[in-house]
Amino acid sequence: MAMSKRQRAKVFRGVQYGVLIVAALLMAVFADWGKIQHAFLDLDVAAKLFPNIIIVALKNTIIYSALGFAFGLALGLVLALMKLSSVGPYRWIATAYIEFFRGVPALLVFIAFAYGVPTAFQLRFDTYSTVMLALGIVAGAYMAETIRAGIQAVPKGQIEAARSLGMSAPRTMITVVIPQAFRIILPPLTNELIMLTKDSSLIYVIGLAASERELTQFGRQAMNEYRGMTPIVIAGFLYLIITLPLGYLSRHLERRTGGKKVSVV
Repeated sequence: MAMSKRQRAKVFRGVQYGVLIVAALLMAVFADWGKIQHAFLDLDVAAKLFPNIIIVALKNTIIYSALGFAFGLALGLVLALMKLSSVGPYRWIATAYIEFFRGVPALLVFIAFAYGVPTAFQLRFDTYSTVMLALGIVAGAYMAETIRAGIQAVPKGQIEAARSLGMSAPRTMITVVIPQAFRIILPPLTNELIMLTKDSSLIYVIGLAASERELTQFGRQAMNEYRGMTPIVIAGFLYLIITLPLGYLSRHLERRTGGKKVSVV
């Protein structure tokens, strides 16, 4: 007797579960757990990483991400307003900027601000300024499209009501449109902060003093020193401490805003 589609799906799921259980049992039986622990979670090495991995690397990662996000958000707002402007040159400049920096790898921007700009213009940036500019310039291009989409998602009736009350166009934008737009775009902005946190690892290209290292650079140098993956594993865990709550916050905000989506194409 032929099985129904639902029965075939149930059997297929059962086979998948069985394969996973067998694979887990084989790993548990044949894996050299002592060697795995020594390579990936050596407690003696882990103890030597503290407290510097917290008070130096984790702290710097948070600071670098916050600086890049703040600068990128301010720049993104300006670019979004320029792209929505009725003045043609503003739109052209904003569009060219957004398309360029969305298409260029962030690593190249880091290299440009670390080596190219100082050489060409005889300028010197400290580490925090370099990270803020490099991260913010790239993030601003992405945030601009998010903010632009959020502004366009605000119902036209809100603008018409504000103008009927005698508000000027700039005042309507500042007091009515932008606050509502930010409520809509909070989830994607939170996701952008997560991406910035991970992109802050690109700072390794500019060379760092011991007190300026972030999690990835700290983990790489400790891995070379202790000849094991434990520092990288712990650095990854600390990244998760930052990103998992932000991911939960993004989903919570999306539920609060009714799951409203914005198009940033």
